[in-house]
Amino acid sequence: MTTAEQQPVQLSESVELEIGGMTCASCAMRIEKKLNKLDGVSASVNYATEKARVSAPQGFDVAALIAEVEKTGYTAAVPVKSAKAAVRGGAAEGESGQDAELRGLRQRLIGSIVLSVPVILLAMIPALQFTYWQWASLVLAAPVVVWAAWPFHKAAWVNLRHGAATMDTLISIGTLSALLWSVYALFLGTAGEPGMTHAFELTVGPSDGAANIYLEVAAGVTMFVLAGRYFEKRSKRQAGAAMRALLELGAKEVSVLRGGVESKIAIEDLAVGDEFVVRPGEKIASDGVIVDGSSAIDASMLTGESVPVEVAPGDSVVGATVNAGGRLVIRATRIGADTQLAQMAKLVEDAQSGKAEVQRLADRVSGIFVPIVIGIAVATLGAWLGAGYPAAAAFTAAVAVLIIACPCALGLATPTALLVGTGRGAQLGILIKGPEVLESTRTVDTIVLDKTGTVTTGKMTLLAVTVADGTNEEELLRLAGAVEDASEHPIAQAIAAGATQRAGGLPAVESFANIEGKGVQGVVDGHLVLVGRDSLLAEWAIPLGAELADAKAAAEQRGQTAVVVAWDGAARGVLVVADAVKPTSAEAIAEFTRLGLTPILLTGDNDTVARQIAAVVGIERVIAEVLPQGKVDVIAQLQAEGRVVAMVGDGVNDAAALAQADLGLAMGTGTDAAIEAADLTLVRGDLRSAADAIRLSRRTLGTIKVNLFWAFAYNVAAIPLAALGLLNPMLAGAAMAFSSVFVVGNSLRLRSFRSRAN
Repeated sequence: MTTAEQQPVQLSESVELEIGGMTCASCAMRIEKKLNKLDGVSASVNYATEKARVSAPQGFDVAALIAEVEKTGYTAAVPVKSAKAAVRGGAAEGESGQDAELRGLRQRLIGSIVLSVPVILLAMIPALQFTYWQWASLVLAAPVVVWAAWPFHKAAWVNLRHGAATMDTLISIGTLSALLWSVYALFLGTAGEPGMTHAFELTVGPSDGAANIYLEVAAGVTMFVLAGRYFEKRSKRQAGAAMRALLELGAKEVSVLRGGVESKIAIEDLAVGDEFVVRPGEKIASDGVIVDGSSAIDASMLTGESVPVEVAPGDSVVGATVNAGGRLVIRATRIGADTQLAQMAKLVEDAQSGKAEVQRLADRVSGIFVPIVIGIAVATLGAWLGAGYPAAAAFTAAVAVLIIACPCALGLATPTALLVGTGRGAQLGILIKGPEVLESTRTVDTIVLDKTGTVTTGKMTLLAVTVADGTNEEELLRLAGAVEDASEHPIAQAIAAGATQRAGGLPAVESFANIEGKGVQGVVDGHLVLVGRDSLLAEWAIPLGAELADAKAAAEQRGQTAVVVAWDGAARGVLVVADAVKPTSAEAIAEFTRLGLTPILLTGDNDTVARQIAAVVGIERVIAEVLPQGKVDVIAQLQAEGRVVAMVGDGVNDAAALAQADLGLAMGTGTDAAIEAADLTLVRGDLRSAADAIRLSRRTLGTIKVNLFWAFAYNVAAIPLAALGLLNPMLAGAAMAFSSVFVVGNSLRLRSFRSRAN
């Protein structure tokens, strides 16, 4: 699409552009430099994702950005996708262009293999060199260099017109030089004579230039580079598969209720406030609140959590999860780009588009690499000729230098690892906000944990039951649970839920009454049941008894809530309710310790409760009774002590502390404020996923470092070998292609990362 065809778009803060025509990291660096020269514009171009993230002043026309990119010799367009398309899972039209590019590369690769292999075999095996074999090689090699390598020549010409040189320049110069020299030797030299043979050598040596042809170099380099480019392109698409799969999770249609009539509509036509029906086995179309019905929700595809969650009227649900039970009627609260699914996709895409400090270094190197390589090649040619070697040997060494250089590997080292790592994290419910987060995880030595909702469930839970002599525990739970089930109080609901879980179905209650500040009462199975404070029993002159009084006092000393139960004029038991520790928290703390982190419990609760929780999960250091604003001070104090601090929280009161910490991890079950302030978002409420997040981040950073090491080491070692004539140009082409494939392949190993939170 040309600039004239673009619709005027005004930038508010930032815009994303799809860039076409990039073939190596140098291309990305050139485009980035051009865009950043515009007044008020800040741009970051990512070669791996083939996108540019641009920030500009209010009112800046995006057409000017596109025009600037086109002046550089590349194409740019605003992605043809919207929030609605993202939620529907619709792919951008740009994907069809990528598919066409991949198909074109595959066709050229297959053609070059068919034509190049005979040329290479003839050059390598003297026994196969029949009379006039060299002319047959020319017939086979010419289409490879002209047709199969056309994308390289085209890109080199475009770059030359703009006064630039990229990786394609090296490939084009090298292959065309080898072909033209061979044509010269065949037509004007002695290489075309009948019976001409030459042996294949790994290194360059002095020889008669007019008697040598390098068609195997021209064809072989083209074949190897095309193979590397094809597998690189395919691997990058595989690396982005997690993002596409995430977008595909969303429902495409929804059964909406309007005026009491149910009708099917496209998901993008759903509006906030609409009520829609979800039947068993169907995906929930959008984030919302249950209006009618109860069911179990399978959120495994979104959070990785394998256990379905029970929901009822008033509960919130997330789009793209699956209704595993009964019919639900849900009122949409968030649609389009505001849904959790769309926000997850945006976080992942933002992370993949960013650059870590190590990537910025690689970009700077890649930006000046190609001109330096061309200079080295010219110097190599001059040095060999000046030393008295034949032109053929000098030419071969110079071509080897051009071919062996590979800034692509440098450019791909970070973004491909980041692409795969963040994509794998999204599959596991771990959202990494940006590449700089990976660098933070490397040095973290202390992890501060909020208590409520992080280490504990954040919900009141029935923890313990003490029964009086002669009372059956199941009967106690049935009768007490039946009365409490009629109350809306959180403690009552916790007892009712615990009783249902332990004793099964609850009987009906009659004559229910709520005694303000004391408890509840009602008739169940012919018994007048009292549940509440001991003051409620005192009104009925019912003594608590020593055993039950001791149980109640012990629970309260631990900071828990104790509720007494009585019927038929006698105290029957004590029910203990508290915020329960998550069953996996202790395992998570042990994992933090194995990762070399010191866990600290930070909470606003009283010291007794906090230490009780810490003892259960294995945390030694506790900082309790801290006000929300005090949490920031605690984090700052720990940092002043020289610690690098990670913070895990889920509430509004944790948002400031998450922002203050060197690394903030927000539970996805928490508030939007906490998630916004965090560097990492954990979609599932399992604390073990925080350990997984740190493990994945560190492993991704480790992969980036390995990629960069081998990319740098490869160029440092290979270019001098080529310049000294110790490397055949065809082998140089194979090695150059392999370096990019190695970097991408090493990054793809991150897809095998396994969560320990299952």
